Amino acid sequence: MAVVTMRELLESGVHFGHQTRRWNPKMKRFIFTERNGIYIIDLLQSLSYIDRAYEFVKETVAHGGTVMFVGTKKQAQEAIAEQATRVGMPYVNQRWLGGMLTNFSTVYKRLQRLKELEQIDFEDVAASGLTKKELLVLSREKAKLEKTLGGIREMSKVPSAVWIVDTKKEHIAVGEARKLNIPVVAILDTNCDPDEVDYKIPGNDDAIRSVTLLTRVIADAVAEGLISRSRVATGDKGEKAAAEPLAEWERDLLEGEKKADDAAEAVEIAAESPAPDAPVSEAVEEAAAEVEADDAADAAEAEAPKAEQA
Repeated sequence: MAVVTMRELLESGVHFGHQTRRWNPKMKRFIFTERNGIYIIDLLQSLSYIDRAYEFVKETVAHGGTVMFVGTKKQAQEAIAEQATRVGMPYVNQRWLGGMLTNFSTVYKRLQRLKELEQIDFEDVAASGLTKKELLVLSREKAKLEKTLGGIREMSKVPSAVWIVDTKKEHIAVGEARKLNIPVVAILDTNCDPDEVDYKIPGNDDAIRSVTLLTRVIADAVAEGLISRSRVATGDKGEKAAAEPLAEWERDLLEGEKKADDAAEAVEIAAESPAPDAPVSEAVEEAAAEVEADDAADAAEAEAPKAEQA
């Protein structure tokens, strides 16, 4: 079964790039055409690159690796946290701290500090042996650490790979990963530099539906890799594997795959007869509006310093 279908990509607006005046010429080979001042990404290439990235992530995790999910823009925050948590992987969806990879030894000390603070019962002043003011200061420190490091709380070493939404916004994370030779898997919009990414997925990194879909695909690859790793570790083979009960999350994943297979079969049958295109059109229009809004926001940010100087 295909990792993702062309219809899903279209419905999520993955094919919408940026406005033609905001592009990176290196992305030319991934562009299908231009429409109404917006570049349209070649989804046939996207499908091929998605399969390649999926296999890489699956094999990396199956061999004991971890994948860090990174996306701090508003459109990505929820999907990054939700999907990374679903498969038990570290994530950063608030602010990327400089040195989070290249200076991980220092970051690890802050993680230990966070765990120490989590042991304190801030509601029981008497048992803590601290004053209310001291507890308030520690509580604020804990909240700050949770916001920036909560997603990587259980990380004990640098990841084997990183999944990044918007390489331009997360350029510091990309730079640190490249410096440590950590493979970068990322969405490449038409304004990105493909040379910075090892496993690229040409697509829209601004629309919420697009970001959510592609992040889910990567999380599915992680889940499949975890299942493979688990089976190898327990020596599951033949009837022995069938006899041992699956963990709840493994059952959920396998049931999801079965439902996806059934859905794909239903789509093939439905394709033989005409179907209403209204839902798809609405999704496409919504994705296009999100791209235009993001471009307008970027333009406003660029003009702000000029206005201040004037």
